[in-house]
Amino acid sequence: MKILLHMCCGPCSCYPVQNLRAGGHELTGYFFNPNIHPYKEFKQRIDTAMEFGDKAGLAVVADKNYDLRTFLRRALSAEKREETLAEKPRCRMCYAWRLRKTAVYARENGFDAFTSTLFVSPYQLHNVMKDAAEKIARAENIPFFYEDFRTGWDEGVEICKKLELYRQPYCGCIFSEEERYSNRWKKDHKKKMRKLREQKESEA
Repeated sequence: MKILLHMCCGPCSCYPVQNLRAGGHELTGYFFNPNIHPYKEFKQRIDTAMEFGDKAGLAVVADKNYDLRTFLRRALSAEKREETLAEKPRCRMCYAWRLRKTAVYARENGFDAFTSTLFVSPYQLHNVMKDAAEKIARAENIPFFYEDFRTGWDEGVEICKKLELYRQPYCGCIFSEEERYSNRWKKDHKKKMRKLREQKESEA
């Protein structure tokens, strides 16, 4: 099967590429990640995706348009529509945006299906991504190839180290950077989550 593989980054591509090739699939990488902040990080991740492509013999198509303003408008709009932090509406928006762009490119360029390296991460909202991808597949009339790559997370990390690829310390967006490094955010988040749990328990 000829599959278009959305690449969230080079390191996360290591195991999915190995796994899909072992299954006999023909792959092309597709880098579309307008959520990444700041610009230097965005550039670093594109360069690393291309470096991985060279080392793995994988053709990579990269959208190098740094569209941070559009991402922020969409993310803040999503937060306003749904305030429940536990469900991370901005993340659902971001998954759907990237997966839809991948699906459209796959359909328009003769691929049999699309998938994403996002499905290797134990830190992403796996079922939310899967649901979004399945809906997009139906809407765009292009099959979504699903596989839970999370079982190969540790193996992928080892491959990444052997290839000496840059490995980022946070998801990519300005919000995830804050969540990764801000102690104040972590304290506020814990308080909000505790309040949500208490509300649900009182409603039960």
